[in-house]
Amino acid sequence: MATLRFKLATVERVLLDADAVSVTAPTALGQITVLPHHKPLMAAMEAGELIVRTAAGETAIAVSGGFLEVRSSGDVVALTDTAEYDHEINESRADEARALAQALMAEAKDETAYADAAAELAKHLSRLRIARRRRHGSGTPRPQGPTG
Repeated sequence: MATLRFKLATVERVLLDADAVSVTAPTALGQITVLPHHKPLMAAMEAGELIVRTAAGETAIAVSGGFLEVRSSGDVVALTDTAEYDHEINESRADEARALAQALMAEAKDETAYADAAAELAKHLSRLRIARRRRHGSGTPRPQGPTG
């Protein structure tokens, strides 16, 4: 089975560095799936669920946006401000952050403040969706350490 080398990094850590069968990412133009031998591309990621499929199974990761690069070498790199495995998400804290973002949107005095709050809301709604799916038993297997 053909694979691609995938690395996901934030400012704080390399979250995942593994051989993958496919990577599905939320982009500004919609969800895309990268398979081995994909043509090079750069895409802006939006807040949402990044799914990495390996020979061992699927891993769901909440990302806050960023960039996805498919290199001519076949390597795929995702850079994001924040990323969390589904099992790392604290559902009650994510729900509190969602409520705060909604309140900030309601109180926004200008378009910039509203857009910032809307981006935060999207991030926390995504985190909640991923955490709730895991809680209800349809989550994905956990990776084995930082190298997947």
